[in-house]
Amino acid sequence: MGESGTVVTHRSVYPRLARAAERPWYVLGRIGDQALFYARAIAGIPTAVRCYRVEIVRLVAEISMGAGVLAMIGGTLVVVGFLTVATGGTLAVQGYSSLGDIGIEALTGFLAAFINVRISAPVVAGIGLAATFGAGVTAQLGAMRVNQEVDALEAMAIPPLVFLVSTRIVAGMMSIAPLYAVAVILSFLASRFTTVALLGQSAGLYDHYFSTFLSPTDLLWSFVQAILMALAILLIHTYFGFYASGGPSGVGVATGDAVRTSLVVVVSVTLLISLAIYGSQGRFNLAS
Repeated sequence: MGESGTVVTHRSVYPRLARAAERPWYVLGRIGDQALFYARAIAGIPTAVRCYRVEIVRLVAEISMGAGVLAMIGGTLVVVGFLTVATGGTLAVQGYSSLGDIGIEALTGFLAAFINVRISAPVVAGIGLAATFGAGVTAQLGAMRVNQEVDALEAMAIPPLVFLVSTRIVAGMMSIAPLYAVAVILSFLASRFTTVALLGQSAGLYDHYFSTFLSPTDLLWSFVQAILMALAILLIHTYFGFYASGGPSGVGVATGDAVRTSLVVVVSVTLLISLAIYGSQGRFNLAS
């Protein structure tokens, strides 16, 4: 009783110090909760595929093309496609100008094949996925949580984690490969159009350096990177949405926290995969 009273007294006298001392334990507990949630969501994938195929098909269409008034305008495919087109064009303009300063603008095709595949397209696709489908998932699940729709699913003997989370993970994994393929192709086309049609470089010269340095292995690892980023984004956003609280304002806070976390994860995954795959070698020979 005396020790408990002393702890309460210290917490009331030094509230900031008490919160600072308790924060590491809170963070560790939060990490543990997230890890458990991720494990349960992934473990529920077989049940989702077996029992909720119609919902998965609906979610695939929603992810790719959007829903309601945003269909075909605000879907992930359109947003990611626009971002990669803009990024590919910007890369071509900056690369042609910078390389031209030292007389090697002919290597713009090499720059497009190298940067688009290894860095630009994966990062831009990850940001687009987090800003569209990821934020939408957090808002949807958060609204269902505060409106007690999740509790209603439990009352109907429908496992909410499987029905709401595992189905979205399956739909996201089914959608990311074609979405990313479109994004990479659009980035290639944007770089070529900008360099050849707008900047006046020879099409044969551009295609020669582009095809020479475009590595199938790099493309494969780029797809692996995009898939890992998509899985991380889906897990993060579903967690924050599923456990949102505090009414509409709490849903907004959860969405903001999820977007910030997923953006950090996108960059971290890019860094770690680059270090793991390419290391300090770069795995290309400019003299070839």
